[in-house]
Amino acid sequence: MKEYVTEKLRNVAFVGHQGAGKTTLVEALLFNTSAISRMGRVEEKNTVSDWDDDEKERGVSLSTSLVPIEFEDIKINVLDAPGMTDFQGEIKNAIRVADSVIVVVDAVAGVEVGTELAWEYAEAYQQPIIVTINKLDRDNADYQRTLDNLKQSFPEYKFIPVMIPIGSQVDFKGVVNLLTMKAYYDTGKDRSDLPADMQEAAEAARTVLVEAAAEADDAYMEKYFAENTLTNDEIRDGMRKAARDAYLKTVPVFVTSGAKNVGTVPLMEALVVYVSPPSQRRVQYLDESGEKQFLLAPQTDEGPTAAYVFKTTNDRFVGTLNYFRIFSGSMQSDGRYFNPVRNVEERFNNMLVMRGKEQMSVQMLHAGDIGVVAKLNDTKTGDTFSSRANPIRITKPDFPEPLFAVAVSPKTQADSAKMGTILTSLAQSDPTLQWRQDADVKQTIVEGMGEAHVNLAISRAAKLGVGMDVAVPKVPYKETITKEGSDFHRHKKQSGGAGQFGEVHLRLEPNPGGGFVYQTKIVGGSISASFIPSIEKGIHSVLDEGVIAGYPIVDVKAVVFDGKEHPVDSKDIAFQIAGREAFKKVFEAANPVLMEPVMDVEITVPEAVMGDVMGDLNTRRGRVQGMDTEGHKGKITAQVPYSEMMRYGNVLRSISAARGVYTMKFSHYEQVPPQVAQPIINAHKAAHAGVAAV
Repeated sequence: MKEYVTEKLRNVAFVGHQGAGKTTLVEALLFNTSAISRMGRVEEKNTVSDWDDDEKERGVSLSTSLVPIEFEDIKINVLDAPGMTDFQGEIKNAIRVADSVIVVVDAVAGVEVGTELAWEYAEAYQQPIIVTINKLDRDNADYQRTLDNLKQSFPEYKFIPVMIPIGSQVDFKGVVNLLTMKAYYDTGKDRSDLPADMQEAAEAARTVLVEAAAEADDAYMEKYFAENTLTNDEIRDGMRKAARDAYLKTVPVFVTSGAKNVGTVPLMEALVVYVSPPSQRRVQYLDESGEKQFLLAPQTDEGPTAAYVFKTTNDRFVGTLNYFRIFSGSMQSDGRYFNPVRNVEERFNNMLVMRGKEQMSVQMLHAGDIGVVAKLNDTKTGDTFSSRANPIRITKPDFPEPLFAVAVSPKTQADSAKMGTILTSLAQSDPTLQWRQDADVKQTIVEGMGEAHVNLAISRAAKLGVGMDVAVPKVPYKETITKEGSDFHRHKKQSGGAGQFGEVHLRLEPNPGGGFVYQTKIVGGSISASFIPSIEKGIHSVLDEGVIAGYPIVDVKAVVFDGKEHPVDSKDIAFQIAGREAFKKVFEAANPVLMEPVMDVEITVPEAVMGDVMGDLNTRRGRVQGMDTEGHKGKITAQVPYSEMMRYGNVLRSISAARGVYTMKFSHYEQVPPQVAQPIINAHKAAHAGVAAV
């Protein structure tokens, strides 16, 4: 692949709901530019974008693919992002490094939850948006209904058709260019006369296009008011300005069929004209002191080096590949670049351009280009390459809290030795994936944005040589007391020779929010000072294991106020046992309860199903905190016990027909109702009794 300077580059993210046809559309663009000799199909597992084995197996995109397309001496770096909401991290990072967002909308399904999510992220990063209504060849496809759906869903935006379809469903065969007022059949390379029966509709749509072009420039607006017309060049320039300015909220609309390869050449032409070159990008970064600053346009090769790592892949045989976007400066193969996040210098032994999985070595990449470097030692997703003299750190996206968790355990001893290393590597590659050792439940927990996301991580770990068994995590309950209690325990053991003796009088008091506190209020020296730590050690041995259900004990004050000792038989172990058993006895009598984690939950669903969602929350012991509506969407905020939310994504998908999304984060602990707590306590006692019997 030849070298492209900054003004000859375009960076676009193809986003939208799962199944909108993004990957097939990219295949058509590749075929039209002779990059491939035959269009692949998702069903045949032979597309350029979905090259990963997991993607082929599942038939959906699971990560962002980089697919450069060379068209009219321009390189269009297409980032084909997954549509599943489980992979929000991939979508966010793709939008972060693009210069325009192409939202692909299914002409049958219309606006879906993935459409709305991608739109929200594009707004957050102030990115211009272009829409293509795709799959117009399908049964029940409807261009006008989908356009109206977009207008209703995003009322603050102006949707301006640049192309309108010729025919519909099985008869969809081309597009009308409203600028030239010509027909473009099939791929759209060649122009033809406008069909007579479309003249009126095309003229009405063209008026809307001309008005949008005029609104983008004051001079054009004055001319349009005076003469009621603009030249084709003025319309083209006005729409170019409107499409490149996110603040104008003008969205050019195109129509395509990726599978039939209809209307795809006009879309490529739009990517050249309506997408700004990378030189025009303003970039937010953190300086050496951590203050937010901006690299202002124009971005050039001579500017400070600033390249953001937006994706990392790990392969057992290829090694690590880091994908990066150069926001400023240029980069060369065999160059050395400073990573200020890790405070290390990395050498680029082999710099690449990727097309799907195809690797092409390059010597130099200019400002604005997207490349890949292999086998770096320390760099992770979200890092920046810059220079020691000017250690710029590109601002990273904010990623949501995990929604789905599994407990994992190694299948073999060999897997156990490598599991932590591999999970760390996967989590560093994907900022929405986390793992941790949960001491409270004694499990290794892997967390992500959904079941598909976590399952993919487990599959990738297996490919990297670590097999893991998966289970539902235990809920991290806590145990505490609700009233004061006191009692004593005497430990006495005599078996010939020196015996064991220790007596501890203990009082327990609730200590809400204060954790565990140990105090002694012994008077008269009934217990020697040397045995006071022994009692505390005995009590601590109970805190992690619990008393009533096997969960850690919190928020209890233990006060030793009396006791007895023997001049010969009293020793450290005797007072450990006496302290431990006294604690258990008093704890049981101090009205012990289970505490459970409660989550702050925010659910966004179509307004029509809000009642169903709230009814379901009531069955989950949820407390609705508030409701709001925005357009046709409803937002519910609630507090719900974590135990009731562990597999909520599947439930919400069913209730909302996959049109609902939610977020949750930890709020606080509160008491488990007795009717819920008792079965948990009984199950623990039964298991404990079974172990004791064995």
